[in-house]
Amino acid sequence: MAGRTYKTEAVVLRSMRFSEADRILHLYTADRGRIGAIAKGVRKTKSRFGARLEPLSHVELMLHEGAGELQTITGVELLRSHRATREDVYRLNVGLIGAEAMLRLFGEPEGNERAFTALARFLDLLDEAPQSDARPALDPLGLSFQLKLLWLAGYLPHLTSCVECGAATELVGFSARAGGAVCRDHARDALHLSAEGLAAIEALLSTPLSDAVGAPLSDRARRDALAVVTSSYEEHGGFRLRTLSA
Repeated sequence: MAGRTYKTEAVVLRSMRFSEADRILHLYTADRGRIGAIAKGVRKTKSRFGARLEPLSHVELMLHEGAGELQTITGVELLRSHRATREDVYRLNVGLIGAEAMLRLFGEPEGNERAFTALARFLDLLDEAPQSDARPALDPLGLSFQLKLLWLAGYLPHLTSCVECGAATELVGFSARAGGAVCRDHARDALHLSAEGLAAIEALLSTPLSDAVGAPLSDRARRDALAVVTSSYEEHGGFRLRTLSA
């Protein structure tokens, strides 16, 4: 069987060297979700594709689908390079956190238009985000993006009332197992969160990604949001993001 060739938009989430001149790419595509592909010869000096397939690049690809697991890239058009993000260490690390979250939460070859749109919007906003010397894992835009990915993956944290009893007051913690905020009476095995942290997480979830760019969140609120994200990954996916340790 000869296979077929098709065109799709994609974001390069990860790139790995393969053989002397090739690269294997993890892509999130607009039509088919996450796929693996091989870009042959891209590490050669005269390659037409190499500079267009850097991590975080938003591209339009021609892909050939054969009998193996990896598809073959036969054509590349660069839509957005996101060079501004890749050339700034802080922005790059925030972007790589988002890319790894995408890989882990949406790892199947199944299209999700809302997830792809969120990824593209996140990277566009990151190009314009302010530079910082803070820890990338605590970036408000990165935290907002990850919370929204959890929502799109079906793990929306419930934060407006206690998930155990429905109480809307004295919310003091978060239970990843139960899927949301808990009151004082049900906080024994929960993460303890500040009131400002809970408010910040709710805002990051319920407002557009653009509102998170440079949001003036306190260090405690950011750390609370990160704790909710990481505990949700561990509870629902059984994983930790390698990039969050940066």
